[in-house]
Amino acid sequence: MQFTGTERYVATDDLQMAVNAAVTLQRPLLIKGEPGTGKTMLAEEVARALGKPLIAWHIKSTTKAQQGLYEYDAVSRLRDSQLGGDKVHDIGNYIKRGKLWEAFSAPEQVVLLIDEVDKADIEFPNDLLLELDRMEFHVYETGERVVAKQRPIVIITSNNEKELPDAFLRRCFFHFISFPDRETMLRIVDVHFPGIKKSLVDEALDVFFDVRKIPGLKKKPSTSELVDWLKLLLSDDIPDEILKQRDPTKAIPPLYGALLKNEQDVHLLERLAFMTRREKSG
Repeated sequence: MQFTGTERYVATDDLQMAVNAAVTLQRPLLIKGEPGTGKTMLAEEVARALGKPLIAWHIKSTTKAQQGLYEYDAVSRLRDSQLGGDKVHDIGNYIKRGKLWEAFSAPEQVVLLIDEVDKADIEFPNDLLLELDRMEFHVYETGERVVAKQRPIVIITSNNEKELPDAFLRRCFFHFISFPDRETMLRIVDVHFPGIKKSLVDEALDVFFDVRKIPGLKKKPSTSELVDWLKLLLSDDIPDEILKQRDPTKAIPPLYGALLKNEQDVHLLERLAFMTRREKSG
């Protein structure tokens, strides 16, 4: 079965090709791109389109690779031994399965999402190389060998916060989700807001792409922020004329809080508006 996107997710031809190539090669698919371009949602929609369960492992700065395999709770076992509990005799009672173990032991093939891999320590990706390559690992406390019943479809996302090790990159099929062009963005908007007025979308996209072009923005508005902004414009029933007749001396778009996420960028737009006013008055 080939991935061609879903009714909720617009996948470009390049992205479809990358997903299907990674599945064919049985390699992890490493997805990079700006925050808000749908990297995490891709894994959810691949699972949905192919009819497979999704197991998601969301990585934090404190996450260790071992946690993806299993964790041994030695403290609980020590406490139970002091209390004289029966369960203490089976060390397996103190082994907590991680997301990789869940994926390996699943009765059917699953989609395994390793989300935002670059948030963890630099050694994190390398620590998973062997397990992702061989699709097996050893549980030292019990002597058990866990082997994948079915090789999961592995999708790994990264926001490019730090460089990933070469050895890890060599084992992945890589795809960078480029920021959607206007035509793709129209398709995305249509998925979220079927039947929305074309004039409102055209004016909103003009404002959105103009804001993204401003040099010096700390955080450019993303696809997800455009969707949020349009939702607000529709709920507040803001007419597209307000967007069309926007005054460059005011610069800040209505309901800008959905698009701009820090005061530095708001001040930047305010300064640009001030400079425009000065030029007009001069």
